[in-house]
Amino acid sequence: MSTPLPPPCIAPEALTDTLRLRGQAALAPLGLLELIRAEPQALQALRPSWNDLPPDAYLRDGGRYRRRRHACFVVDGELVTQAPHRVHWQPVEYNALHGGLERWFEPMDPAVVAQPVWAALLRALAAVCSAQKGARPWYVEAHQFRIDTTDGIGRPTPEGAHRDGVDFVVVALIERRGVKGGETRVFDAAGPTGIRFTMSEPWTTLVLDDERVIHETTPIQPADADTADGHRDTLVLTFRAGGFQGPAA
Repeated sequence: MSTPLPPPCIAPEALTDTLRLRGQAALAPLGLLELIRAEPQALQALRPSWNDLPPDAYLRDGGRYRRRRHACFVVDGELVTQAPHRVHWQPVEYNALHGGLERWFEPMDPAVVAQPVWAALLRALAAVCSAQKGARPWYVEAHQFRIDTTDGIGRPTPEGAHRDGVDFVVVALIERRGVKGGETRVFDAAGPTGIRFTMSEPWTTLVLDDERVIHETTPIQPADADTADGHRDTLVLTFRAGGFQGPAA
């Protein structure tokens, strides 16, 4: 078995230039902490909430491998406001498997989003987006995911390589336990170039310019016969200018 490739992490001060040049950039956990100006224990306090995610009832491939929660926010400069709980919707053009479907997921735990580090995380990442496209309010959808090996295989991106129909996508690894696979792949949307790597350290974070790149994560399987309950936890944040995605009126 080949050794998984590590993510090409950069220093946080290089994030703006790297994202502008390549359309994608990865931060190591310490780099993320520096970006959001937080202590390790602050992010660590968020992790237990991934143990309380309800099953995703909308999987069209018949799988039982995904659990999730969802919440929406508006970030306008330093102000972070949670929006009323709303449907998650994507057009078919961006999600061939679940596009056009109104999906109502259980909301994130209020105790999680009330933690100061949560607002700090959204503010810092929104500032990265504004550095690319100019200061403006950012409409943020937050997704807590757990992909497990209940069915023997779990699919982090069952829709395959895709864009999300937003401006920026952020993927942070929360935990990876008892699994193999789960390789992240990022491709230039307008050409053949791409990179692949495996995120393994909690709070490794990938920032994507959704207009310029396509991304996917390969399926996971149990690392061995004794770890059938393996899982891969992530936080996915999407940043969109002008409003949340929703069905056409």
